[in-house]
Amino acid sequence: MGEEHRPQEDTMYAPARDDELTGLINYADQQLGALRAAAFGLTEAQARQTPCRSVLSIGGLIKHIERGLRGAAAQLNGTAGELVLDEAALAEYMGSFALTDDETAAGIIERFDAARAEFLEAMRSSDPDGEAMAPPAPWAGVYESRPMKNRYYMCHQVEEYARHAGHADIIREQIDGMSVAALEMTLAGAPANQFFTPYTPAPGTLLA
Repeated sequence: MGEEHRPQEDTMYAPARDDELTGLINYADQQLGALRAAAFGLTEAQARQTPCRSVLSIGGLIKHIERGLRGAAAQLNGTAGELVLDEAALAEYMGSFALTDDETAAGIIERFDAARAEFLEAMRSSDPDGEAMAPPAPWAGVYESRPMKNRYYMCHQVEEYARHAGHADIIREQIDGMSVAALEMTLAGAPANQFFTPYTPAPGTLLA
């Protein structure tokens, strides 16, 4: 995973003299790591909670991003199919924001981890200056594909993952008061200091 290869300061991509592609990969991976860390120490029931004025839960966010990661990898690999917008596709998309009765948060995290690795490998294999086509966005009044650079698409992924990592941070604080930064530092093995006390998850909880 990304924590093994990127320079970091426990919760952030640390200052570095990386090339453009490495920087994009590390920024995307940092957001994905934060989103995953939001589940650390939660029970299955807590991962389904929606404590804000929103339908979003930690488990639902991870599921939604897992879906997005697979689509993004396909886009970068040139294997994405034609965008289909019908009732079934809309229902599938809306369903990606919540766990079903047949799903577990632990299972979703496993899927997320696999999709994360697939996406990061797709980024590594892509040229930011490469040409690509953005699919239509009829919800924004755009009905035709448009040319773009891979660079734009990669930056957009960072934007998307950062937005949802922020959602997860707020939701987690509403559940038990824990900040994702502290959870990330704990997972990274950071020692206690005057600013930080490592989190101790209950046995049997997610990622514990």
